[in-house]
Amino acid sequence: MYPQTHVYFAQRVLGRMNDAVVLGSIFPDMAIGAGVHRDLSHGSGLEILEFLKERDRLRDFALANITHGVNPDGLDYYGDEINPPFERGYCFEKGRSLVEATVRACNIPPEMGWWKSHNIVEMGIEMRISAAGDYGRYLHAAFGNRVLVEEISESLGAFFGRGPLPFIQRISNFPSYIDLSVTTAESLAAKYDHQMYYKHRIRVNVAEVAKLIRTAAEMVEDDMEEFFRSVTEKVKKHISSFL
Repeated sequence: MYPQTHVYFAQRVLGRMNDAVVLGSIFPDMAIGAGVHRDLSHGSGLEILEFLKERDRLRDFALANITHGVNPDGLDYYGDEINPPFERGYCFEKGRSLVEATVRACNIPPEMGWWKSHNIVEMGIEMRISAAGDYGRYLHAAFGNRVLVEEISESLGAFFGRGPLPFIQRISNFPSYIDLSVTTAESLAAKYDHQMYYKHRIRVNVAEVAKLIRTAAEMVEDDMEEFFRSVTEKVKKHISSFL
């Protein structure tokens, strides 16, 4: 899922909002840009919670980090990996019908189609979530909390054995990589073009991607809330089981 959606979901699960919740909810994606493999960044939730247990200021950060990941099961598990009884996660299943159009709009080989079409669905969800709350503003405020950013970078740099600098740099640069506005299909498509060039040196057709994002936002209208309701309860139970 995309950043504003992760903030929204962490608030649903934890029942509170602060800068530590905001940064924790998106940390697994930021850690990738600091040189941490996705499997590790999305699969270390319990270990990070244990590592930070003596640092009260970062407890909410560690809990929000868990709401994001894949192990233990967080939003990306149910959105990407598996959402029983379906074969794959919610966003992948919704993206099946958009694969061919995504390949054309994103100028990518067919083998990348399903992964990128699930991104289109995530952006459709992000557009809906952004319109319903102040999640971009929460992100902007959290990125400006330099004391907290430095504490996170020092602590997680030690946890991952990389030192604080890669994390300070990544967190500082992350706002330019994502959309902190009240998103539109066009603003998300423009950011996606930036992300695709950064990752793959590929330029997308921004207008066509925007059309696909609007289509995806319509596709999730009927069952998005039920998905979030169900997954919120599951993740709450996961978290309560190891506190």
